[in-house]
Amino acid sequence: MEKETIKPGKYAEIVYKLYEVGADGKETLIYESEAEEPEKFIFGVTRGILPVLEKALDGLAAGEKFDVTASPEQAFGHHDPEQVVELGREVFEVDGKFDEENIKVGARLPMMTADGYRIDGLVTELTPTAVKMDFNHPLVDKTVRFDGEIKTVRDATPDELSPAQGCGCGCGDHDHCGDDCGCDHDHCGSCH
Repeated sequence: MEKETIKPGKYAEIVYKLYEVGADGKETLIYESEAEEPEKFIFGVTRGILPVLEKALDGLAAGEKFDVTASPEQAFGHHDPEQVVELGREVFEVDGKFDEENIKVGARLPMMTADGYRIDGLVTELTPTAVKMDFNHPLVDKTVRFDGEIKTVRDATPDELSPAQGCGCGCGDHDHCGDDCGCDHDHCGSCH
């Protein structure tokens, strides 16, 4: 029997390591998926997989390996000043009082967009009236490398093909995208 390969509509599971590649070529491991909890997606259906990674996965079978380096343009883009916003301090009040315990410079906070998507923002400045937040992906301006292996490829079930799928690999870790996306968004990077 011929091995099933990744193609549109196929369910796939992958495990991988994600490295940040410095200007000097030195790599820093920033995420490693767990073998017991691989990234799961429906190829061509699940949103958020980086196109360069999707292209590399296309046609691979279980047991095959992939190694993809993505420039900032191919990965998470460049810093966009329009993704830096000031929000009134009242947005961060709990029981009528500003949440000083959690709202600090350097904190990464989950927020909801007007259309109900979860995004994470980095608190960059606090003023007496506002909280400045940067919603750019944490890996913006970075070259990254995915090094991994295909664990499973099979036909997707009708339930898996429903639009309620998570973000998929390549979207960004939960620190970047959202815990409810089905992947570790600190390192994938898409839901933003």
